Amino acid sequence: MARRRKRKIKYGRIFILLFLIFLIVGGGFFAYKKLNTKKETVKKIKAISAIDDYGYSLKENATPYFKGLFKELEQTLNKDDVDEEKYMTLVSKMFVADFFNLDNKVSKNDVGGKQFVYKNYQSDFEKYAMDSMYKVVESNVYGDRKQELPVVTNVEVEKVKNEPYKYGNSTDDNAYVVNFKITYKDDLGYQDEGSLIIIHNGIKLEVASMSEKSSS
Repeated sequence: MARRRKRKIKYGRIFILLFLIFLIVGGGFFAYKKLNTKKETVKKIKAISAIDDYGYSLKENATPYFKGLFKELEQTLNKDDVDEEKYMTLVSKMFVADFFNLDNKVSKNDVGGKQFVYKNYQSDFEKYAMDSMYKVVESNVYGDRKQELPVVTNVEVEKVKNEPYKYGNSTDDNAYVVNFKITYKDDLGYQDEGSLIIIHNGIKLEVASMSEKSSS
């Protein structure tokens, strides 16, 4: 009787050990499958249109408002005689619309409006954005973000004046100073006005400065 009891205890321990191994291996397998499935659903944002001569591109996750502005910009720049003031207005609107629209951004590193910024300032601009307004943006790489973020529905731009603007070792004698006002889908307390300085850089007009206050 004692020998049978020892065998039962021994077999019971083996069964428990095998069951634990099954749980560990099985749990690891399902965790691996879940992780790989999640990796496969990572959002990949593609460009769906481009204005090659100017280096502008349109991403598939752009808002309907921004897509409309991009089409207008494309039509403006494809003309033999480009209307510079219209070009300036569109650059201003598109920069503001993309920068302040956080809802479609994948993470805090996905800074909007960068393609409209003066090339030599782009790195500093990106860092400034990530350290300030964009630092609150939660990651949405898997498309499961629940955070409420601003959606820009309209931007009004008013030219204030032309004036010289010094940047680095260069000066633009005819830079544009413009004021802007933003309309959001919902008022979440974000900046809704300000001013920009737009400079000439070859065939392009680029944002060289942004202020939180309107210029007079």
